[in-house]
Amino acid sequence: MVKAAVQGAQADVDADNSRTRSNAMSGGHSTYVPRTRIGRWFDARLPVPRLVHDQFIVYPVPRNLNYAYSFGGILSMMLAAQIVTGVVLAMHYAADTTLAFDSVDKITRDVNSGWLLRYLHSNGASFFFIAVYVHVSRGLYYGSYKAPRELLWVLGCTNLLLMMATAFMGYVLPWGQMSFWGATVITGFFSAIPLVGDWVQQLLLGGFAVDNPTLNRFFALHYLLPFMLAGVVILHIWALHIVGQNNPAGIDVKSETDVVDFTPHATMKDGLGAVVFLLAFAYFVFYMPNYLGHPDNYTAADPLKTPAHIVPEWYFLPFYAILRAVTFNIGPIDSKLGGVLAMFGAIAVLFFVPWLDTSKVRSAVYRPWYRRFFWLFVANALFLGWLGSKPAEGWYIPAMQVSTLYYFAFFLVVMPLLGVIETPRRLPNSISEAILEKGKE
Repeated sequence: MVKAAVQGAQADVDADNSRTRSNAMSGGHSTYVPRTRIGRWFDARLPVPRLVHDQFIVYPVPRNLNYAYSFGGILSMMLAAQIVTGVVLAMHYAADTTLAFDSVDKITRDVNSGWLLRYLHSNGASFFFIAVYVHVSRGLYYGSYKAPRELLWVLGCTNLLLMMATAFMGYVLPWGQMSFWGATVITGFFSAIPLVGDWVQQLLLGGFAVDNPTLNRFFALHYLLPFMLAGVVILHIWALHIVGQNNPAGIDVKSETDVVDFTPHATMKDGLGAVVFLLAFAYFVFYMPNYLGHPDNYTAADPLKTPAHIVPEWYFLPFYAILRAVTFNIGPIDSKLGGVLAMFGAIAVLFFVPWLDTSKVRSAVYRPWYRRFFWLFVANALFLGWLGSKPAEGWYIPAMQVSTLYYFAFFLVVMPLLGVIETPRRLPNSISEAILEKGKE
């Protein structure tokens, strides 16, 4: 009994030492207390329960978070679903140009629950992008990119870029008409890049045309990139927990009355948001699973038959419109290269938003003019998406050009200029005061 008591006391000392080390690394004080001897033993060696408790249970979050902040959790949920369904689908998919189209059809018809896996994965990509676009829009509206959250924003933009690359690779895998010709058109634009363009195009294609090596490369990259994305997501969440969550008022936390525990307050709200999102997702999966796909992609790829109108998936349409908006040469830059630079520039400009916005006020709630320009930007982005689905002819071309001009002007002109000339509304002294003011409205 004495020996057992000594061992128990030594275990408690070891656990205390472990907690001290953990607190020193995290820079804060942990309130987690293991309640069993096994828990103390585990905590002294691998404090995963302590990490979960500190970061997802008692972690303080602003008490005024709304449902727009639920999309971070929704994105994590959708990423996990895409990885799981993708891994299972890869077990039955044949990355060969003579077999790929039929293997997708076989998955749908012959594999147990294959139809469900396929439609969860294909529609999941669309809903993944719906969630990420709402998430980005929320960040732009509430100023979640401002100091000290610049790196958090940059990591988020990196996630968006990886998502787009993954989705493009995945769109080719069914090897339908739109898959084949979409890959042909998009990879063809790389040849416009001076010096390295042809080399990059051939590296992607595995040759001089879209063929079996292209499909193998895209399958391998489509399988690999989601795991890279998951790694960057972990860094994104880590950075979020270091600098703290932004809030709709854009005000720093001043006291303990401004925050609540992550669980149950934020988890309940995130859970409800996720349920509503999943209901909409399930409706598409079970009632209209092919609605978001292109009809031509349900026909096997034919290199000798070009579709009347080649378009990417709907979530790429705004950038496709920007690509086609450049129909003129700009000095030594021809229209083809100009379109490619504009398309990639539309994504690259997002990385510099923290330094383009010169306003000291974070949230658009207190910036009346920025709020107007923001909603015009959202409407313009939707309009660009609609234009991307139309042929590059007639009045669609000048409409694409005007919309593209405003897209870039919002970041390069409106954001820097409004920070100098706009007069914001009076900011509340605290988050608690902002809540009380909102309740009086």
